[in-house]
Amino acid sequence: MNPQTFSNQDRQKAIDRAEFTLRSEGEAILKLCDRLDSSFAEAVEMIVGCKGRLVVTGMGKSGAIGRKLAGTFSSTGTASLFLHPAEGIHGDLGMVTSEDVVLALSNSGETDEIVNILPAIARIGANMIAMVGRPESTLGTYAAVVLDTSVECEACPLGLAPTTSTAVQLALGDALALAVMEARHFTREDYALFHPGGALGRRLLLHVGDVMRTGSAVAIAPLAAPLRDVLFAITKAGAGAALVVDDDGKLAGIITDGDVRRKLLEDDGALMKVASEVMTVGPRSISPDKLATEGLHLMEAPPRQIGEMPVLVDGKPVGMLMLKDLVAAGIV
Repeated sequence: MNPQTFSNQDRQKAIDRAEFTLRSEGEAILKLCDRLDSSFAEAVEMIVGCKGRLVVTGMGKSGAIGRKLAGTFSSTGTASLFLHPAEGIHGDLGMVTSEDVVLALSNSGETDEIVNILPAIARIGANMIAMVGRPESTLGTYAAVVLDTSVECEACPLGLAPTTSTAVQLALGDALALAVMEARHFTREDYALFHPGGALGRRLLLHVGDVMRTGSAVAIAPLAAPLRDVLFAITKAGAGAALVVDDDGKLAGIITDGDVRRKLLEDDGALMKVASEVMTVGPRSISPDKLATEGLHLMEAPPRQIGEMPVLVDGKPVGMLMLKDLVAAGIV
């Protein structure tokens, strides 16, 4: 259809179809709550107690959901892989062992490719969980645990394309994966270990000490330093602020380049003032062992966002955390 011929009535019809689809799938997912029973708990127990891997299998749209679930289980602490059932009967069943648990997805429970591998899985001795729309089906009879994913109808206007049924599979699969995750006492640190390359991993793995500036990149000035020298120190370090320290080397305050500019606007002779007269006492600070995300939250906290924050150990500066460095590291 030419977009120019798409009438207001057509647009409304599209919106109505979308609303029907979302409500249909949402209601079907909510109905799963009423079906949760000991079978779900048994499935969780079986996966947590598995000495091998979780092998997920499914054909067609159920297979697409199965691939996603295998990824979700793997990233949340359960070693998992996807087995294509059609490839399974041609040798890939060799990846299944007696110590594995098989999670099989099928709306009908009679999908040829799935049914064909069931006897072999039984002979191998792997435990099986079925996520099936017809518990009395062939798949249901082979499984040790059956999770009912039946739906009254598909959201598809023809009643043919897997839509509501796959939405239910995905939702119940996610529920199963997260229940297993919780039963394993899987932590944020564990999650970060499996996601080292992405933004999530960076946020959960990077510490302040990994991204802070150190050495010559940190401007340090004594309490008695003239503001002129403080400005030179900031410029030399390529920084946005200088850390003012007392005679014991402990942080006494901070002077930003913005502080310097404001003082010069107020007083032409401000460059001869000493650091102790200009510095901000008691600035926000952090230790190098804290997560970089904690540093970001501190820097963005009210009453105003700051662009740099001292990093301290026993009150002494060991580095400077810069907002722009957090941006460059992908934390923001």
